[in-house]
Amino acid sequence: MKTVIIGGVAGGASAAARLRRLDESAEIIILERGEYVSFANCGLPYYIGGAIKEKANLTLQTPQSFRARFRIDVRVQNEATAIDPDSKTVTVKELATGRVYQESYDNLILSPGAEPVLPDIPGIHSSRVFTLRNIPDTLKITNAIETLKPKEAIVVGGGYIGVEMAENLKQAGLSVTIVELSDHLIGPLDYDMAADIHRHIREKGVQLILKNGVEKIEEKNGRLAVTLQKGTVTGDILIMAVGVRPETGLAKACGIAANKRGSILVNRQMKTSKEGIYAVGDAVEIEDFVLKQPGFIPLAGPANKQGRIAADNICGIPSEYRGTQGSSILKMFDMTAASTGISEKTAVAAGIDYDKTYTYSASHASYYPGAQNMSVKALWDKKTGALLGAQITGFEGVDKRIDVLATAIRLGAKVTDLTQLELCYAPPYSSAKDPVNMLGYVAENIISGKMGQFFWHDVNTLPRDGSVTLLDVRTPLEVSRGHIEGFQNIPLDSLREHLSEIPKDKPVYVHCHSGLRSYIACRILTGNGYTCYNLAGGWRLYESVIHEKTVPEYICTECERHE
Repeated sequence: MKTVIIGGVAGGASAAARLRRLDESAEIIILERGEYVSFANCGLPYYIGGAIKEKANLTLQTPQSFRARFRIDVRVQNEATAIDPDSKTVTVKELATGRVYQESYDNLILSPGAEPVLPDIPGIHSSRVFTLRNIPDTLKITNAIETLKPKEAIVVGGGYIGVEMAENLKQAGLSVTIVELSDHLIGPLDYDMAADIHRHIREKGVQLILKNGVEKIEEKNGRLAVTLQKGTVTGDILIMAVGVRPETGLAKACGIAANKRGSILVNRQMKTSKEGIYAVGDAVEIEDFVLKQPGFIPLAGPANKQGRIAADNICGIPSEYRGTQGSSILKMFDMTAASTGISEKTAVAAGIDYDKTYTYSASHASYYPGAQNMSVKALWDKKTGALLGAQITGFEGVDKRIDVLATAIRLGAKVTDLTQLELCYAPPYSSAKDPVNMLGYVAENIISGKMGQFFWHDVNTLPRDGSVTLLDVRTPLEVSRGHIEGFQNIPLDSLREHLSEIPKDKPVYVHCHSGLRSYIACRILTGNGYTCYNLAGGWRLYESVIHEKTVPEYICTECERHE
């Protein structure tokens, strides 16, 4: 059996290694257009920023190491230029010599990946404009930093690559501006969860320009002048990170079915529409695990799994890929953002009848030094209680909580099942009620009717005409540092003594800092005959979102600058 694999990195290299482990006699050939067959593409920004010191550390496997360990024939700088499914041959061009040859196959695996999107705007091909996909791209950027000595960098696009590049360019000593067309960074997050990220990034000295796009790039006096939809911004180099698209021209040219985006259509065995041809990684259309709908979620983890599944099926082992749920995590200086499943905006667009809540819990026991709170948002299906998605922003411990929630979604857990999870506890690592358990307890209270909720986006529409009671149960010191207009302050610990001041015939809307004390206040009020609603996420979340909405736009032009 002979298998030819077009493209290495995550999906292709994973498939090749799995094939060898399953079949010692198989002939396996990897055709890689570039110089590197298997490299840490997720680590590339950190080489630019200096966290990864040695270029060699980016290379996971070489043609020599593949040959030595797996007896796999890796041909770098060999570009597949055509596929003939009928004769089962691939036309290959040896880039170093120009020689063209034919390679036959019994099975073919396509792993071409996705390429950075380059918008069709004037100046996009300037020598000072860069994208980041592979090691050569990385070396171009580091060489530009060394030779051009730039002081200011512009990053266009506020997704994972854009934010990682912004951090690492800042670490490399540059002043950095992010330009993002959306109203918030990190698309898989909702606006309310991105607000903390915006504040943190600004505190680290990165300038954010949101709700603004690039229209033109010009070189002037050895610098870049970038015309935006509103205003201009200047810099020495520009990183274009507005997204990726599947690189599938080769597949489509030989008649393999693809969707409108260009993603290759595959079944759960990773088989394409052509016999004997499989496809894996960022080039394929996936099924969204939660929505059960087609999607495009380019991530390294799914690509590796798909490569393994394709190899299994080639070797006669029934294996299926059952969807991508988009579990992802991002470091931003010393802060972390993570998500899994669907976001609220996705749930709204899909017409799902969902509910949601927010919690704010310490990373470990609060009495043990160093505890830091994390903000958690979760969505669940109102009819079934199934956990649909979760987002977390914070510092220590975000990664392990999002992994627990990702596992819960994959195994079909209800949000209330989170109360039953027995998670490891010792004061340096967690609390007896882990943040994941706390999320389950809060959701259970909502679903069972023990607690009503209102949200940050409801606050400003609450009547201030006396028809409802608005109550702030924080301490006077907390209130002095910031408050919501129209809310009466009665600290929680003195609430029972002031019940006579609160009308029983009007609903009461309560908030505290995080939602915990106001929940206790609601239980006191409910126990005394009141109807009560708790502000999910509390003052902390409300203030974070409202603060973000009041941050002035930044516009830089040749004649004026205002912030």
